Amino acid sequence: MRTVIVGDVHGCLDELLALVERCGVPGDTRYVLVGDLVAKGPDSRGVVAWARASNADAVLGNHDAAVVRTRDPDVEPAPKAHHVAVATTMSDAELAWLAARPLWLALDGDAPGSHLVVHGGLVPGVPLEEQRRKNLLNLRSITAAGEPTAKIEGSPWASLWRGPPHVVFGHDAVRGLQRHAWATGLDTGCVYGGALTALVLPTSELVSIPARRIYAPVK
Repeated sequence: MRTVIVGDVHGCLDELLALVERCGVPGDTRYVLVGDLVAKGPDSRGVVAWARASNADAVLGNHDAAVVRTRDPDVEPAPKAHHVAVATTMSDAELAWLAARPLWLALDGDAPGSHLVVHGGLVPGVPLEEQRRKNLLNLRSITAAGEPTAKIEGSPWASLWRGPPHVVFGHDAVRGLQRHAWATGLDTGCVYGGALTALVLPTSELVSIPARRIYAPVK
């Protein structure tokens, strides 16, 4: 069975369905989403509904986590309005499914050529079981001083990662498509008017669907 790892969808259901049409129907093809299924785009609930109906796998993204947090009446800091708006469109079952997504997903165990999917990133040199949640969700860079950060500064964490496994991730639309020796970044900014990109295994083919329009400004 082929595996298609899909970059940050952010509610762009039309582009996701076009990608699926290109890559193959669920069942014959395994789909894995790198997180941030929701927020910013036009149909977050539709993306979650598709993922559930298709038995797609997904890891938790920072925006997914933010939407789930809106149901906590005591959460601090207060949730952002656009995350609250997304949560109000979703059923309890859909939010529970989103909340249950893992922080990382190993696709083929410890086998040679194995792949691991995460939304943000992994700090090089830190064992997987010791990686911090905030980095798994938000990491983008390693500073010149060797510190992990969500900012665009220093070096992309993925350029410093030495596998195995080969890590497939999202969360970095500013840098866009990243292809490093042991990591591939798939966030090509669909919701910002870029494209929805997927990595097809085992061939390592890249498939991209251009965004139909700009749905949100880059921030």
